[in-house]
Amino acid sequence: MASKLKITLIKSPIGAVPKNKKTVEALGLRKIGKTVEMPDNDAVRGMIQRVRHLVSVEEV
Repeated sequence: MASKLKITLIKSPIGAVPKNKKTVEALGLRKIGKTVEMPDNDAVRGMIQRVRHLVSVEEV
């Protein structure tokens, strides 16, 4: 596994379940196309797993 993950919001969370909306916001993603780098750990991987249909992930 890489030490960092590059996470990009590719789909709007407007119609998503409220729990998924909060997860996207907790990842630091506010607008479509915004990219953040997060550490590669189990907590972040779990958050990504919950919203995998809204984001794309790259290992850096």
